[in-house]
Amino acid sequence: MALPLSSSIFPSSSTPSLPFTKTPSKLFPFTFSPQNINFLTRRALPSLKATLAVDSPPAANAGGGGTGRVLLEVKDLRAVVAESRQEILRGVNLTINEGEVHAIMGKNGSGKSTFSKVLVGHPDYEVTEGTVVFKGENLLELKPEERSHAGLFMSFQTPVEIPGVSNMDFLLMAANAKRKKHGQPELSPLEFFGYLSPKLQAVNMDSKFLNRNVNEGFSGGEKKRNEILQLAVLEAELAILDEIDSGLDVDALQDVAKAVNMLLTPHNSILMITHYQRLLDYIKPNYVHIMEDGNIIKTGDSSLAKLLEKEGYKGFSEQ
Repeated sequence: MALPLSSSIFPSSSTPSLPFTKTPSKLFPFTFSPQNINFLTRRALPSLKATLAVDSPPAANAGGGGTGRVLLEVKDLRAVVAESRQEILRGVNLTINEGEVHAIMGKNGSGKSTFSKVLVGHPDYEVTEGTVVFKGENLLELKPEERSHAGLFMSFQTPVEIPGVSNMDFLLMAANAKRKKHGQPELSPLEFFGYLSPKLQAVNMDSKFLNRNVNEGFSGGEKKRNEILQLAVLEAELAILDEIDSGLDVDALQDVAKAVNMLLTPHNSILMITHYQRLLDYIKPNYVHIMEDGNIIKTGDSSLAKLLEKEGYKGFSEQ
């Protein structure tokens, strides 16, 4: 079963077919009311601890203390728009190690979002030159769903709604598709709820959101938190967050950033795409890259973003 990298899938005219019908699958024979949550917590979850212990992620920390193993290595990457053949990426080079947080900043049209979409295999773009190695494997040879199963996740700027599919059903099917790919037994609905509960708390989402259809009627902040919940469930090793701060007020941004920070361990990494310094005040990057005209023209630490905010992009333009 092909599953998207996140609920956003590919929001364009070339969106692949969804693996769901318009009718909810009703995998869960109950709603997630406070009474049911209380029952499951008191009576059901304790018996699941031994079953789920093997699947528990490492304890989160502040990041930056990784093993140093190369997670992603991009060399001389060039890519064009598949239909028009317009070149967008012009020789991008980037290396991300485990436990690192990277941020790419740049003006509109600089190639930031295109770069992230190329990494996850968006069909609107075609790689013409260069290599991308993820965990020692040629990423460009993998289909989008295979990249997801390998540990790559992308949160899009504008998550789409999926009518008729509840959050709980979507998350369960996504998690079990990945487990099946890795030869692990699928979780039953009740086992999955035990796995999901602490992650739901980590992203500060009310259990009532599990009954609602994916992103349907959600506010901007709720959609972004829902994306981070998907990231938590899939336990991706490299999360690409494309303008996750877009449209969020300060409170919502703090909630989302807190959830992201809790998920960061020495063994996974984050690549953020953003226009603004304010996101970097909450999710501290190890490296900041400035992109212009389809290439990374400057790399530094977090102080680079502050300098950019003060002086603007003109001071960093390629000579």
